[in-house]
Amino acid sequence: MNVTVLGAGSWGTTVASLTTALNPTLIWARNPEVAAEINDSHANATYLPAANLPKRLRATADMAEAVRSADVLIVGVPSKGFRATVEEARKSIRPWIPVVSLTKGIESGSLLRMTQVIEELLPGHPAAALTGPNLAREIMAGQAAAAVIATEDLGVAAALQKVLQHRLFRIYRNHDVIGCEIGGALKNVIAIAAGIGEGLGVGDNTRAAVMTRGLAELARLGVAMGGEPQTLAGLAGMGDLVATCMSPFSRNRTVGEMLGRGKPLDEILAEMHMVAEGVGTAQTALFLAERYGVELPICSEIHKVVTGQQAAAAAYVGLRPPGHESDPM
Repeated sequence: MNVTVLGAGSWGTTVASLTTALNPTLIWARNPEVAAEINDSHANATYLPAANLPKRLRATADMAEAVRSADVLIVGVPSKGFRATVEEARKSIRPWIPVVSLTKGIESGSLLRMTQVIEELLPGHPAAALTGPNLAREIMAGQAAAAVIATEDLGVAAALQKVLQHRLFRIYRNHDVIGCEIGGALKNVIAIAAGIGEGLGVGDNTRAAVMTRGLAELARLGVAMGGEPQTLAGLAGMGDLVATCMSPFSRNRTVGEMLGRGKPLDEILAEMHMVAEGVGTAQTALFLAERYGVELPICSEIHKVVTGQQAAAAAYVGLRPPGHESDPM
């Protein structure tokens, strides 16, 4: 089975490295120099420094070459460029093959989840999402991890499970695509909040409170949109939230930490090679909250911070007085 991964960032390259163990895998890189480095040096120093990539992994900067022979297409580009990438891939894709999203974000403007973008642009192609607590550097180092492959057709999920699972990278099936994608997107916003706390030097009690109340927010929105509570308490919700809030390798947590230390957001983003999805998701989450009639106080505070309406330190004193624990406070 020929696997193609679109996007040579840290996670796209990691997934391609996993799938190439059992299936011929081709990774598409927008930058020809990154493709050449993968082919010639078996490395991707910009996104996975010090990682040795499998010699079997091939790369190309030619989209048509990457897509036309794919039996499984995996899309791992930031949400901002997701639609344009899938539109370009559409010119060369074979009928009916499954398309898997690695992207944990919500499309600005349309407020569509990534699998919904796939379904809109590629009708007839099964759409799935791979999500969970998956830090690329740890997986490339051979450490155990678990993920979820989410699609409504569990037969397709079982087939993709065999393609994506490798050694200590364990994959579970889940039919709740909404819950999985909302959990993956919103946890990035909560990770910024956790990072701000780290930058401000708060204690473990505070960080635990932020993560727990953050979990309540992503569950509240996910369920309002049609997701299932147990999904948000699982790998795609709580698991991903904990890993992203705690790990120094987390981009969104790093953004928050630098904000907490007083660094301007534009400087932080200019120094990063990779996209921190939580910056944009803070706003799209609030649009969804308004649509579905729910409150997301942490997301609201983080949106004020990333848009310059308030200082990062103020986010920790701006939340409303607490009511019952089940209330959106």
